[in-house]
Formats: sequence, C-alpha cells, structure tokens
Amino acid sequence: NLETGKEIATLTGHRGRIRAIALLDEKLVISGSDDFSIKIWNLETTKEFLTLTGHTRGVRAVAVLPDGRLISGSSDNTIKVWNLETQKEELTLTGHKVG
Repeated sequence: NLETGKEIATLTGHRGRIRAIALLDEKLVISGSDDFSIKIWNLETTKEFLTLTGHTRGVRAVAVLPDGRLISGSSDNTIKVWNLETQKEELTLTGHKVG
C-alpha cells in the first residue's frame, strides 16, 4: 500500500528467481523467472492467472506491446512474442550470440 508502506499481497508460484516484472493493466502483473516460465497474476485475487512456457533458459525481460501481445527475452538467446488471447507463442526471434 503506497499510503502505509505495508505489503498487501505476496504472489508465490515460481520455482526460480524472478528476474523480470511488468504490468499488463491495473489488475494483472507479469513475471519472468529462472524457472523458464512467465506467469500472469491477478492482483485482486492474488492468484496465478496464466503460465506461459517455451523458453529453455531463464526469462530475463518481459514487456507488453501496444497491441496487447507480450514479448519476453531469455538467457536461451531468444525473444518470444506471445498472443495472450490464444495463450500461445506466436513468434520466436533468434540471432543473439553469447559474448
């Protein structure tokens, strides 16, 4: 709570460190983790709404595109675009190389 500075909820479910977080809207938050998954959480119910899997290493970045799709970046050197309406991976971008 911004007024009191007190925690209002704890969202649990990832099995690895959370490395990325973004807001989808005022009720939904997105998290990316070392457990290779992306989770969407309902802040009102504090329940997990959706889990997306497909990365083969930890998720390091998540963002919402203007059209409502989700984009994620991973240590597996890929960027994935997710359609949240179908709850499916739409596109995988490759080409990044490690150091």
